[in-house]
Formats: sequence, C-alpha cells, structure tokens
Amino acid sequence: MSQALVHSGARQALAVTPADEASVAVLGPREGAVGRVLGPIFAAHGLTICWLASGAEIPGSYWGAREAGLQDRVLYVRADTPVHSALHEGCHYLCADETRRAQLDTDAGGDELEECAVCYLSVVLAQALPGVGRERLLADMDAWGYSFRLGSARCWFEEDAADACAWLTQRGLLAAATGICGLPPALSI
Repeated sequence: MSQALVHSGARQALAVTPADEASVAVLGPREGAVGRVLGPIFAAHGLTICWLASGAEIPGSYWGAREAGLQDRVLYVRADTPVHSALHEGCHYLCADETRRAQLDTDAGGDELEECAVCYLSVVLAQALPGVGRERLLADMDAWGYSFRLGSARCWFEEDAADACAWLTQRGLLAAATGICGLPPALSI
C-alpha cells in the first residue's frame, strides 16, 4: 500500500491506495452476471448502456482508456470497463436533474455534495451486482485513487457520508426501508 496526500480544491485527504489498480473488478460481457443486472437497474431510470467492442474508444469518457463514458442518456462501456467506473458515471446520470441529463457529455458536473452522493449511491448499487458487493467496490475505489478525508472509501462510507445519504433521500433516490427507489422489484436492495 502506498500513501499520498491528495489535494481536492481547498481540501486535503490522505489517500491509501493499493499498489495494484489493475486488480479492480471489471464489467465482463453484456450477457455476464454483472451486465444482466446493471442494465435493468439503469434502464429503470431511463439510462441505456451501450456495450462497445474490445479496444473501442469510449465516447464521453472523462478519464479515457477503459473508463465508462456518459453522453445524454447513454452510458458507454466495454467488457474491461471497471465496475466502479460504470457505477460512478451511471450514478451521475441518476443524480442529475432532467435538464442536466439532456445535456450530459463527458463531464457530468454537479457540486461536491452531489459527487459524494454519486459515490454513496455507487456503493449501495454494488450490493445488487453479483460478485461485487459493497466491500469489493470500496476496495476498488481505493485502488483506483478515489480520495476521502478519512483516508479510505470504507471509512468515508461508514463514518462521514450522512450528508450524501440525506441528499439522496431528499431527492427520492434512496429510501431507508427499501434501498434504491425505482428499481425493478427483483433487484431491490
């Protein structure tokens, strides 16, 4: 594990990053376990997943390479796209209002609290993905380099994310009793 001081605007956070970012979970094929579940989750909210061929350039990708891309109401991915990336970009769509959804292209925008809500929602949705789950997603977020004030995604999620949870609840994206609002019944968390 390596540690680095990460600067994010006026904030500083100690990021603890495992040495092997290449070990993060990837989506696999559209017809695979993760693809079969992720598609209906996002489709329930009007987001379509477009699966691209191996090595194809991903439109709307903020980070490039194999990272997910977002344009309008379409999430672009490949089989080698990290799960955390697809969830993150898809959750940006879920958190955007209708006006922003219609204009999404590469940079989803939003403020710092919305960004935290996107991360929180990603962790919650990971629970519905076969072979992924909360623990794996939190570890993958650390491996990729997400940075949080408390040093790890897990510490942030468990100890410092009440504002993100409240933001999601106020907007009807999270319900304390049933998990994510608007999921097909078979996928409720």
